[in-house]
Amino acid sequence: MEGVVDYTMRDLLTQVGGIDHCVTEFLRVSDSVLPAKVFRRLCPELHNGGKTPAGTPVILQLLGSDPSVLAGNARKGAKLGAPGIDLNFGCPAKTVNRSKGGAVLLDAPELVHEIVKAVREAVPEEVPVSAKMRLGNKDKSLALENAHAIADAGADSMAVHARTKLEGYKPPAHWEWIARIREAVNIPVVANGEVWNWEDYLRCREVSGCDDVMIGRGLIAKPDLAKVIKHHQLNETVSSLNWEHVLKLVEQYLVQIERDIAAKYVHGRLKQWLHHLQREYDEAGVVFEKVKKLREPSQLRVALNQQF
Repeated sequence: MEGVVDYTMRDLLTQVGGIDHCVTEFLRVSDSVLPAKVFRRLCPELHNGGKTPAGTPVILQLLGSDPSVLAGNARKGAKLGAPGIDLNFGCPAKTVNRSKGGAVLLDAPELVHEIVKAVREAVPEEVPVSAKMRLGNKDKSLALENAHAIADAGADSMAVHARTKLEGYKPPAHWEWIARIREAVNIPVVANGEVWNWEDYLRCREVSGCDDVMIGRGLIAKPDLAKVIKHHQLNETVSSLNWEHVLKLVEQYLVQIERDIAAKYVHGRLKQWLHHLQREYDEAGVVFEKVKKLREPSQLRVALNQQF
C-alpha cells in the first residue's frame, strides 16, 4: 500500500476504529543505515510512542535485500521506538523488483531466511519481527519453502497475501494456500487478500483457518470495514458510514495532505482515494469525475463542499 496508507490515512482510519495495528508504507533500504529523520518522516508516530493519535500501534515496514543493512536499519527503528518490525517480501511493483526487493525475493528462499534471521538477531527480543509474503513470484512452487524460511529464521508471525506477484491483484485470492502454509509452520499466520466485507472476512477465516486477517484495499474502499467486523464479532448492531460521513473524512484528508505534502502531489492523492471509494460509494464516482479535471487545492475544496 505504498503511496496510499501514509501517516494521514492511518490517522483517519484509526479514528474510525476497529483496527488492531497498522503497518507503515515500506522504508526502502539499500546500502546504509538511514538517519533518524527518514524514519520519522515515514512514521511520524515514532514521536507518539509508535502509535497513531487514536492510540493504534504502527509497525515499521522495511524493504531491501541486504541482510546486514536491513538488520542495521531494523535495530535503528526499534531504538527509535517502533513497536515492531515488518519485512516486505510481497511488493509486486516493477521498480521495486528490479532493485531486488519485494516479491522477487521469493525466488530465493535462502536469502529470505538470511534476512529474517539477521533482523531477528538485531532487534531486542521484546520487539516482534514479522514478514509479509505472497505465494510466490511467478508461481507457487516455493510457497511452503519461503514460509518455512521465514518461520525457521525466528519471525514472530507472518502475513500471507494469497496471490503470486504475477497474479497481482486479480481475483480470486487463493486462501486455501494460506491454510497449507498455516499448517506447515509453527508461528501465527495472518490471511490477506480480497476481503471487502463481513462475508469475505468470514469466508477468508473459514478457508484459511487463520484467526487474524490483514485488510488493505478493502479498508481504503470502506473506511469503517474494520469497525463493522469488530461489531459483528461481538454480535453488536452497527450502521455503516454513510456517504456524508465519508465525505467529511475525505475533506479532512484534503486539509491534512495540503499541510503535509508538496502541492503537486495533493491532486493525485485525493483522486486516488476517491477512485478506491467508488467501489463502495457511487457518490465517490461523481466527485471523482469533478476532481480529476481540477488541480488547485482551493478548487478541490470547493468541489468537495458542493457535495454537502
